[in-house]
Amino acid sequence: MTPIKSLTTALLLGLASLVALPAQAELNITIDSPVIEPMPFAVPDFIDEGGAGDYATNIARVVAADLAGTGLFIETPKDAYISRVTSFDAPIAYADWQAINTQALITGAVQAGGDRIVVKFRLYDVASGQPLGDGLQFAGTPQSWRRMAHKVADAVYSRITGEGPYFDSRVVYVAESGPKNQRQKRLGVMDYDGANVQYLTDSSSIVLAPRFSPNGDRILFTSYASGFPAIYLMDVGSLKTRNLGEVPGTMTFAPRFSPDGNTVVFSLEKGGNSDIYAMDIGSGQMNQLTNAPSIETSPSFSPDGSKIVFESDRSGTQQIYIMSARGGEAVRVSGGKGRYSTPVWSPRGDMIAFTKQNEGRFHIGVMLTDGGEERLLTASFLDEGPTWAPNGRVIMFTRESAGASGQAGMMSVDISGRNLRQIPTEGPASDPSWSPLLP
Repeated sequence: MTPIKSLTTALLLGLASLVALPAQAELNITIDSPVIEPMPFAVPDFIDEGGAGDYATNIARVVAADLAGTGLFIETPKDAYISRVTSFDAPIAYADWQAINTQALITGAVQAGGDRIVVKFRLYDVASGQPLGDGLQFAGTPQSWRRMAHKVADAVYSRITGEGPYFDSRVVYVAESGPKNQRQKRLGVMDYDGANVQYLTDSSSIVLAPRFSPNGDRILFTSYASGFPAIYLMDVGSLKTRNLGEVPGTMTFAPRFSPDGNTVVFSLEKGGNSDIYAMDIGSGQMNQLTNAPSIETSPSFSPDGSKIVFESDRSGTQQIYIMSARGGEAVRVSGGKGRYSTPVWSPRGDMIAFTKQNEGRFHIGVMLTDGGEERLLTASFLDEGPTWAPNGRVIMFTRESAGASGQAGMMSVDISGRNLRQIPTEGPASDPSWSPLLP
C-alpha cells in the first residue's frame, strides 16, 4: 500500500501576497448576511506557458468548482465571454467583463517540465477596473496539481470573504461495502471534494470514527481487530499502526486528539459503564476524567485545550456537557427538546456542532459554547457525526437513507444552514473527519 505522500507535498510560495486596496475598490461577500446574492466570477482556462498541456484547463476547472461549491459564487458561462485571455500579462478588457455582469476575474498561467509545475494567477475587481494585489505563484510536482488549484481558490475565497481557507485539506472517513447487515469497512482518505481517494486499511476488520491529529500527520480510529473495540494510532506517512494501550476486559472507543497532539481523550467501557479517560501518547499514562453511573462518551477538546465537551445520559437522556480538561464538575449546555450526541468544538472556538434526535428526525446543529443560539442546519432520516472544516465555516457529516437498501453517504453544509451538498465518493461512506489545512 502506497504511503500518502500527497499529504505532505511541499508547495513553494512566490511573488507577492494579495494586498489590500482602498475600501471602495474591494470585492467583498459578507458571509453572515441573512441573504447572500452569489458573486458572479470568471475563470478562463489558464495560459499554457510551456509544457502545461491539460493542466492549464484542469487547474482552472478545479478553482471554479471550489468557489462555486461554496454557494457564495456563481460562475459566468464561457459562452458568454466577450474577451478572450490569451496572455497572462495582457491588459484586461474590463468593459467586456462588466458587460456580462462578471464581478471577479481570475486569470492564470501554468508551466510544466520534468518533475516541476508552476502555477501563477491574478485576481481582478472588474467593477473598479483594478487588480487585487500582485498575484501569487505556487510550485510543486505534477502530482500535486490539484493542491495548487485548491490553493489558488483558497487565496481568492479568503481575499473576497475575509474568512480562512479550507479547500486545500483532506478528509479521512470509513469506506463501506457489502450488504447493510454485513457491511465491510475500511479507512479511506480523500481531498475535501472527494478526489484523490486512497485506502489506508483493508476490510478485514471493522473500523470506526477516524480522527486526524492537529497537524494531519496521524490518525486515531477504533478497530475491532482483536474482536472488541480498541483505539489504534496510525502514522499517515508510513501507515504504521499500533494499539494504544488496550486494557484487558474493557472496550475503548470515540478517541480524539488534544490540540497539541500529545494526548488522546476517549471513552472506556468496563462492566457496562462508560467513562471518559485521557492518555498521554508518549508514556501511555491514563487519567480518568469522569466517574458516573452513566454513559459518558464522544469527548472533544476546545481549541485552547482547557475544556472538553462530551455526551452523557446522566440526566436520563443524551445531553451535552462541558468540563475542565482535567476532569471534575461538568455543566450541561444543551437545553432543547430531544437527545444530543457527538459534540465537536469548532476550530474557531466559538461554537459546538452536534447531532440531535427529536420527533423521529435527526439533525446536525450548532450552538454557542454556553448552549445559546441553537440552530439546526439539517433534517433527515439519519444525519450524524459532524466534523468542522479548518476555517470553522463548513460542516461535513454522515447521512444515511432509510430502508433495508439504505446507504450511508457524506454531506456538507455551511453554518448558516445554506448550501447543503453531497460529497462524491466511490461507494457508501461515513464517519468523516476533516484534516487541518495542509502545509
